[in-house]
Amino acid sequence: MAIIMRTGLIAAALLVGAAGVARAETLDVKIPFAFVVHGQTLPAGDYRLDTEGPVVLLRGEHGNKAGVVFTMVPARGLDPAGDAPVLTFTHAETQYRLDTIWQSATKGGSVRN
Repeated sequence: MAIIMRTGLIAAALLVGAAGVARAETLDVKIPFAFVVHGQTLPAGDYRLDTEGPVVLLRGEHGNKAGVVFTMVPARGLDPAGDAPVLTFTHAETQYRLDTIWQSATKGGSVRN
């Protein structure tokens, strides 16, 4: 499990697979807590992220019907997990908010909330 902590920033998503087709990329993740993305609260569980350019489709897997479509802007800096794909979350009060999606050391996007 990739866990990165920095000044209120938490990354805690288990990335169980990654595949790329043309420009579209897919990541399968296990998120161990409920979280907010684009104003929608999603439950803990297994998710598939399909990205094509700045557009992301995040959908639940294995009976988890939750899902949302949102856009990203290029993230600043470098992947906090080195070159491994990782999701980062900001923890504020009692909720986690999806903050960035990193696909490699230098390729990442900030979620537009």
